[in-house]
Amino acid sequence: MTLPLTFDDLLGLLHQQSTQFPDHRTGKNTQDRLADAAIGAFGIFLTQAPSFLAYQRTLQHAKGDNNAHTLLGVQHIPWDNQVRTRLDPLAPSIRDPVFVEVFERLDSSHLLAPLRVLDDPLLVALDGPNSFSSQTIHCPNCLTRQLPNGQTLYYHAAITPVILCPGQSQVVALPPEDIMPQDGHAKQDGERAAGKRWLRKHAAQVAPRGAT
Repeated sequence: MTLPLTFDDLLGLLHQQSTQFPDHRTGKNTQDRLADAAIGAFGIFLTQAPSFLAYQRTLQHAKGDNNAHTLLGVQHIPWDNQVRTRLDPLAPSIRDPVFVEVFERLDSSHLLAPLRVLDDPLLVALDGPNSFSSQTIHCPNCLTRQLPNGQTLYYHAAITPVILCPGQSQVVALPPEDIMPQDGHAKQDGERAAGKRWLRKHAAQVAPRGAT
């Protein structure tokens, strides 16, 4: 039986997958690992400092080490802008194998058993929260909505499927599906279209394990 997932196991999956990210850099300044930018992006959420790099440098100066290295295994701490420029060109779906691997290992370890209901299925909920909105800041991948005052609201949204169970506060995240402008579509992308894309991509991975 596969051992339960530890923090180091999860971090190892992130490192393993990030080493396979395509490197779009074309210049000679490619000595820093792309994986450091990918893991550093997660590290940003661990701090309350406006600059991930500045916070880690402060730790390095005060403690002689930093948690980007000791906790996350980052060799070269990326600047905030480096994280964005190195990761923004990559398709969001590049992270999907990590979610799938975690799901399969949890099920193989029988850790999903408490979430099974009725005749043993796993219930998967598809919902679409917004992750960003602004009336001024926007990018080519923003969705748009016209506000009553005539201004345009720019926002990002995604389908974020989770395995859930009534009465349980814990859920298990599955690969998300970003909602963004789709080339060749007359109408703006929405939750229904994104949900159908998610089913086409992942139904074969989750359905055999009893997902509904």
